[in-house]
Amino acid sequence: MKEDQVLYNVGDDVCSINLIHEKQINNAKKEMLNEDIYMQLSETFRLFGNPTRLKIMTLLSAEDLCVCDICEILDMSQSAVSHQLRTLRGQNLVKYKKEGKQARYSLADKHVIEILKIGIEHTLE
Repeated sequence: MKEDQVLYNVGDDVCSINLIHEKQINNAKKEMLNEDIYMQLSETFRLFGNPTRLKIMTLLSAEDLCVCDICEILDMSQSAVSHQLRTLRGQNLVKYKKEGKQARYSLADKHVIEILKIGIEHTLE
């Protein structure tokens, strides 16, 4: 054993020697983003961490729906659904358009659909 390699009494899930891989570290560091981006990303994933919001996004991945439709499907009050939609809209996960006296909601873009789809597929594996 070399002098700079220290053997630790640890499990199989951690390194038993301290060996730094400069090339891999430099490659990985290139993928790091600005701290503000990580904060925004964290907030986005936090919103995905609520079962009611996930249900709403699942419904909207199948069909554009008005608030009344979502309330009916989820058996929730309009104020509760509106609150969740406002939260999702604030993070640009859903959007709406007014149609007369109704607000029709949809997912903001294909990225939201992909995140939701991948999350469901991963969970079902």
